[in-house]
Amino acid sequence: MSSGTERSPLGRRSFVTGAGAGAVALLGVAGAGAGAGAEASPAHAAHAAHVTGIVDGNLPDFHPLLKDELRFPLAYGTSPVRDFRAWRRTARSKVEEHLCVDRDRTPYEPEYGTESAADGYTRESVTLSLTRYERVRGSLLTPHGTGPFPAVLLLHDHGAKFDIGKEKLVRPWDDDTRLASAQAWADRCFGGRFVGDELARRGYVVLALDALGWGDRGPTTYEQQQALASNFFNLGSSLAGLMAREDVRAAGFLAGLDRVDGRRVAAVGFSMGAFRAWQTAALSDDIAAAASVCWMTGLKEVMVPGNNILRGQSSYYMLHPGLARHLDFPDVASIAAPRPMLFFHGAQDSLFPAEGVRVAYEKLRAVWRARHAGEQLHTKVWPELGHVFTVPQQDEVFAWLDDVL
Repeated sequence: MSSGTERSPLGRRSFVTGAGAGAVALLGVAGAGAGAGAEASPAHAAHAAHVTGIVDGNLPDFHPLLKDELRFPLAYGTSPVRDFRAWRRTARSKVEEHLCVDRDRTPYEPEYGTESAADGYTRESVTLSLTRYERVRGSLLTPHGTGPFPAVLLLHDHGAKFDIGKEKLVRPWDDDTRLASAQAWADRCFGGRFVGDELARRGYVVLALDALGWGDRGPTTYEQQQALASNFFNLGSSLAGLMAREDVRAAGFLAGLDRVDGRRVAAVGFSMGAFRAWQTAALSDDIAAAASVCWMTGLKEVMVPGNNILRGQSSYYMLHPGLARHLDFPDVASIAAPRPMLFFHGAQDSLFPAEGVRVAYEKLRAVWRARHAGEQLHTKVWPELGHVFTVPQQDEVFAWLDDVL
């Protein structure tokens, strides 16, 4: 600008979104063919509010109105159901309704591979039926000694890295082609440590399986995820719902092993695996505790321009259509109360805005306090860390598991 009195010409987008009520009224007049001085009708105002289409990346320009309509009426404390046990049944039923995948009681019929000895534990592959649709291969680690042992269902992350799944958490011992990739991922996210192997050395039975699209059940590509999810929807099913059901089934299998103390089974995960951990605890009574590292937020707070969730793609593994009309993410996790739960967040994690984490943690604390179990919920923000699960974080989780199981 050459002077303070000159203004740049307004394009249609900036005119409608920036000029306020006067612009809406003017557009309402023009749209109605009315004379000068006429006021915009509500219908005209609504039309004017929609002419810009898509803004802020992949959001509709009216997304603030959609956010305002999300009241999460089934959240504990908001729901008219005040008895917690009755609320938990109601909330769990609502989540399961939106999975779009039915419960499956197909016999597991496990087949075990050849055992391999390691430092303080034994490794073996196991293939089982999580659903009636296919068999799934996993890694099963058992400590040396006399059981039954406590156990951990380890749930792998997303990371847009599909060539490995269970191998992100359990060091591959029978597949040299994946070892280098697995070690590189451990170096990047886990301080060079394989979390599952460390847990087994510490006395836990560990089960890790591939989600659909990873490792033996893939690999897919980043660009294919949306099409895969769309195909599930067209088939009357859901990619995220399948993963949720499979994780619950895996928890049941692990808890039922003779070598496992079925009262002492935890779910542990990082990133998408963290989402899976608290979701499994909410949907399965076989999970006695859950540790979730780097995945907890309020939905409204994470739906902001620039966030990864707006890209779609990986979001489909954690998207249950319509559920947000009833429950927020922490509301779903609260179904697991008052069981022990741990949530870690890295303050430098760009995937989860600090405000979303704060809102979610406050909701969680309110529920656990209402159940007189505030000490059973452990939330922590690591100021110096981003989206990682470092060795110090792991050691704190391991100590916590020793205390609560």
